[in-house]
Amino acid sequence: MLRRWFDSYIICLVATGRRPAAIVLVVLLQAGVPPLSDGAPGGKTEVLPMEKAAPAAVVIEASGTEPELRRQMRTKNGVAELESGTVRFSLAPTGSYGFIAPKQLGMALVTQSPDLMLERVSSSSGSYEIHKLGDGSGLLIGFVGNEAVPQIKPSERPKSVRLFLYSNSFRNATTIAAVPLTKLMVDQMPRRIDSRQVNGPVLLEMDLQGTANRKAPSQ
Repeated sequence: MLRRWFDSYIICLVATGRRPAAIVLVVLLQAGVPPLSDGAPGGKTEVLPMEKAAPAAVVIEASGTEPELRRQMRTKNGVAELESGTVRFSLAPTGSYGFIAPKQLGMALVTQSPDLMLERVSSSSGSYEIHKLGDGSGLLIGFVGNEAVPQIKPSERPKSVRLFLYSNSFRNATTIAAVPLTKLMVDQMPRRIDSRQVNGPVLLEMDLQGTANRKAPSQ
């Protein structure tokens, strides 16, 4: 449209006797001046990539054994067992779950590593379960006390809350919860509740943020 306007304008200049001005415009158009258009080439405009929103925390307020609660959480999140023995989170299929040893999880969260190594079957006691959702985002599964439930629900969670997440059901921490990996800030390693019980539950103390401020696992 703009090019047609220029052509008409040049004709008008010539018709009115202003031939030198018309010649200048023609030279500029042919000398590499980029043509003007109504949009970017191909009709597309460049846009900045948008950061994918982190998934909401999931809490199942029900009574039952630990295996039963884990099955309910897996069903709710739509995940199935990994097919391979060991795989990186980035390579794991969406809609799957695996386990990560406490030490490896702590190192990944403390160093804000963008990837995690998942196992199909837990190889150590106190391992944490990880869910890779259909959109590729990750949830960390654990158990919390009833007093923490109102704080981590999406509609009630404050900007940041100190969270105590147990690897297994333990004493008053019998409510299973799933929290988004991209919202976790950790400044210490997971620790055994009782150092004398090498097979006992593990506690991970961390901050559950209101906004994602660590790198999401690679997809």
